[in-house]
Amino acid sequence: MQKKIGAVVLAAAALAMTFTATAQAETNPKCPSGVTQIGSTKYLKSGGETVASVKQFKGCNKNWAYVYVWDSWRAKHKDFYLRAAIWTRTGSEAIDYNGGSRGQQEVWSNGANTLSQCTYAVGDVLWQSGTDLHGSTDERC
Repeated sequence: MQKKIGAVVLAAAALAMTFTATAQAETNPKCPSGVTQIGSTKYLKSGGETVASVKQFKGCNKNWAYVYVWDSWRAKHKDFYLRAAIWTRTGSEAIDYNGGSRGQQEVWSNGANTLSQCTYAVGDVLWQSGTDLHGSTDERC
């Protein structure tokens, strides 16, 4: 009986560790010294399904926008494009913009020299059918 209880406790502990592990940080290939997320994550959804995440980062003396398509959605959709951009509070257009290749799972913006300004990241997932999922993070000053 004690062996069964011990096995159950061990299994429960292993399961708990699996779901409470810290998520690995995104790696920006354009900023080898590393980036730190600023602000909250914006989730882009379609029909109740999470399609992508939009985040803003700082690092290498720049602000960065990042868009990541979730594996579960990408497994069912191959024909899409991503865009990531940094906008400022006072700007009427993107300060920093980058678009991904067809079916690319993640895209980073090119980096904006805007650390002294109020900024937010904007992300888009575009389908060939003309559908455009669009969202932005909260503003960070």
